Amino acid sequence: MKSIILGLLLASAAFTFAQEKTIYDFEVETIDGEMVSLSEYKGMKIMIVNTASKCGFTKQYEQLQELYEKYGKDNFVVLGFPSNDFMRQEPGSDEQIAAFCKKNYGVTFPMMSKISVKNDEMDPLYKYLTTEALNGKMDSKVKWNFQKYLIGTEGKLEEVYYSQTVPTDKVIIDWIEKK
Repeated sequence: MKSIILGLLLASAAFTFAQEKTIYDFEVETIDGEMVSLSEYKGMKIMIVNTASKCGFTKQYEQLQELYEKYGKDNFVVLGFPSNDFMRQEPGSDEQIAAFCKKNYGVTFPMMSKISVKNDEMDPLYKYLTTEALNGKMDSKVKWNFQKYLIGTEGKLEEVYYSQTVPTDKVIIDWIEKK
């Protein structure tokens, strides 16, 4: 009986911890090598996207930039996280990725340093995003490049959209515009 009670208490504590942890608890490295706390985006809606320069979905950079230009002044931000996890479609260095994004898509939204979004090397931020016990919302798996994680103004995961859902899809626009 004591072990059951102890188990329930531990499960309750873990659930409480997941409810208290937010995206603001993470620090990430920008593509320029600077460390930034995601708490800088407190009160904003955040779209976190794992990106790649040599992918069939790479043209989504254009729509991500379009969203950032249209809504960026209205407490919304896109954060790009380059990843080479899927068929080595992001082989470049941070400098090469930054130059590619600027030259080909005019990217001005914040881009972060290249990370891993799956397997044993998964970045702690993505471990949080993909694990219900940590994010308090849902388990998910990063299936491919340009998967979108939508974070609400309280710093909590609200929704996940896979690569096939373009950044300017109505469901995403509605989410951004919803007060």
